[in-house]
Amino acid sequence: MKRLLAKLAMTVTATFLLYPTPLAAQVSPTTKKAPRVSIKEGPELESANDHLAIIRWRSNNPGGSPVHYGIVHYGTNTGNLSEMAKSPIRLNPGHPDTIFRVRVDDLKPRTTYYYKVDSMEANGASDGIKSPVKHFSTR
Repeated sequence: MKRLLAKLAMTVTATFLLYPTPLAAQVSPTTKKAPRVSIKEGPELESANDHLAIIRWRSNNPGGSPVHYGIVHYGTNTGNLSEMAKSPIRLNPGHPDTIFRVRVDDLKPRTTYYYKVDSMEANGASDGIKSPVKHFSTR
C-alpha cells in the first residue's frame, strides 16, 4: 500500500512539473505599437534632495512589449547629458496613457542638473520620444 501511494505521489508530482497549469504560464500580452509616442505632460521634477531626484512624465501608451523603461539622460551642462538613469515599468494595455517615473541617484548636493527623457522597450528599441532639455537643482 505504501509503495502504491509513493508511486501515485511521484506520478502526480511529475505531471504537474511536466504539464504546468495555464495560469502559471501566463505572460502579459504584447499590445499593438503606437504609430507615434509623444509626451502629454512633463517631464517634470517630482522630488529632489541632496543626492537623488525623481523625474516624471506622461505619454500616450507606447504599446509593444509589456516591459518598458523610462530613461533620463542628464548632466551638469546642457551640451553633455552623458549620464543615464532608467527605471522599468509594466505597461497596462487597457490604459491610453503611461506615467513614467525615473529615480536618478548619486547626485551632488547644491548642483544644477540638465536632463531630457526617453522611453524604450525591453529589447532596447526607443519609443522615439523627444523631450526638451529641462533642469533642476539638488539641495
